[in-house]
Amino acid sequence: MKRLLWLVLVVAIVAIGLSFAMLNPQAVELDFYLGRMPLPISLWLVIALALGAVIGMAAAASVIMRQRWQIARLRREAEAARSELSELRKLPIRNSL
Repeated sequence: MKRLLWLVLVVAIVAIGLSFAMLNPQAVELDFYLGRMPLPISLWLVIALALGAVIGMAAAASVIMRQRWQIARLRREAEAARSELSELRKLPIRNSL
């Protein structure tokens, strides 16, 4: 059911994108420092979307990697605490009175 929903969503997005491209075939010229590049507006939007996705994934990757390192460190600390507790439970109880 989820796959069908995703498939319908993807087909709808592609259909909307294709209709946008068909309705706006005019070329838009962007001026860069080194030159100009005329491309259809729909292609510029796809390029902007892809560039934004790549930058977003790069930003998210740094946060995810930091969290994974922290999780690994905390797991090591928890295992050390468990082993210390296990060793302490093996010691005999001394009467301090």
